[in-house]
Amino acid sequence: MNSLLLWIIGFSLIGGVLSVLLAAIFLILPENVRAVAVPRLVSFAIGSLLGAAFLALLPHALESGHGIDPHNIFMTVLLGVLMFFLLEKLVIWRHCHNDVCEAHTHAEHHHASAATLILVGDGIHNLMDGVLVAAAFMTDIDLGIVTSLAVAAHEIPQEVGDFAILLQGGFSRSRALFFNVLSSVSTLVGGVAAYFLLAPVTHITPYILALAAASFIYIAVADLIPGLHKKVDIASTIQQIVLILAGVLVIYIAHSTLH
Repeated sequence: MNSLLLWIIGFSLIGGVLSVLLAAIFLILPENVRAVAVPRLVSFAIGSLLGAAFLALLPHALESGHGIDPHNIFMTVLLGVLMFFLLEKLVIWRHCHNDVCEAHTHAEHHHASAATLILVGDGIHNLMDGVLVAAAFMTDIDLGIVTSLAVAAHEIPQEVGDFAILLQGGFSRSRALFFNVLSSVSTLVGGVAAYFLLAPVTHITPYILALAAASFIYIAVADLIPGLHKKVDIASTIQQIVLILAGVLVIYIAHSTLH
């Protein structure tokens, strides 16, 4: 088997299944521990997403060597951000039911049918993550690793929230874990499919990377950052800034070391 395909398979599993299993571990912890840990994970995830977008994905898209106009790359980012906004409005990436929505803010509601929507939405989201991871690896191995780390960082707090909704919807812990793992396998499906579909058209890879950057920026700015504004005291603000910077620093160090 091609070594590049093995990289994609391995890190697609890390970004998908491992994040679900780590989220499941959080569910075993006492409620007060989860209440403290999840907001910190969210702050760290914001930094890792923004770091991956601006320090890894966009530079590689611009340095692809395909003679692509930088204006086209940034136009792709802009269109990508708008596209993700529309997708949320169409209830593809957010888990909505009637007028009550479950986004990355982890608000819980009690509609049993929401569990199905969560699994479908996560399946689509994870499929896209797999495509982005594959595109990154097909550009550069170290970029693929950094992208996978950013995917895992934002998936863990999201999966914790998703588990909570599935449990509220009547799922047992084992059933919630099984279906979440099943949904996360779509990351692998997306990665493998992208490997075979993108290989003949590598000239479009920079645009895929630009879309990946747009998705990371959108998730960080539109879904995760608003939740941080719920705490306005100085101590919480400083902690959030430190953890965001830590996320950026981890991506910077990982990219610099691997590159």
